[in-house]
Amino acid sequence: MPMSRPLPRAESDRLCREGQGVARLLEIMARLRAPEGGCPWDIAQTFDSIAPYTIEEAHEVADAIARRAWEELPGELGDLLLQVVYHARMAEEEGRFDFADVVAAISDKMVARHPHVFGSAPGVATAEAQTENWEATKAAERAATGTRTGVLDGVALGLPALMRAVKLQKRAARVGFDWPEPAEVLDKLAEEARELVEARDTSANHREEEMGDLLFVMANLARHLDIDPEAALRRANAKFERRFRFIEESLDVMGIPFSDTSLAEMEALWQEAKRRERPAKG
Repeated sequence: MPMSRPLPRAESDRLCREGQGVARLLEIMARLRAPEGGCPWDIAQTFDSIAPYTIEEAHEVADAIARRAWEELPGELGDLLLQVVYHARMAEEEGRFDFADVVAAISDKMVARHPHVFGSAPGVATAEAQTENWEATKAAERAATGTRTGVLDGVALGLPALMRAVKLQKRAARVGFDWPEPAEVLDKLAEEARELVEARDTSANHREEEMGDLLFVMANLARHLDIDPEAALRRANAKFERRFRFIEESLDVMGIPFSDTSLAEMEALWQEAKRRERPAKG
């Protein structure tokens, strides 16, 4: 696969400084990775070294959305787009594929998986119905390859653990391996909590296993209650940070260090932070 970038220097400089759209970004990445005149750090990177940044940038996009930081979102989305461009550039250098192939792959996929929009298939009434159609289309695509696949195949190992747990559970539920009601999941949750308490004085491996079982059931309960556990935990983290900062700021105003503050005093400030967050009753 012959590479068309970087362009001749004068043309490249003009595009990098004054260009528009994706073409400008592709040229910038080509220049950064150029063996002569490029950036040593960028040249040294590999798929493996860049992958953690890709995951991090996706989380930063989610964080900006959760905080409704709309003014930050273009920059965060740009950081995420850069990751796609980075991987595509490295693949192009190795003769595997290029950015155009990435765009073609997702475009083809979206058209194929939305026949009710781009084809003659009947319309889809709800988002839930489209989700079912999407999964059915994916299953048909896997079957068309002629390769036998299991129900849980294709759930990415690199996903955050809670997200992957939910995806695994959804796959199993499609073939009937699921509790019918949330009450049964709550019973299992209580059982796993008891087993974790009983494991307190056992080996670290056993305690970790029991904690994993408890978290897995928590993810399952979230799924049954139609809650995204990743989003719920992000909100809980933000709430903890907010209330702990109130404790910290209150002590600072009073001129009292943490070392001179009892747990009961900090708990009282925590409760005050909670009280202040409650909406006023009119």
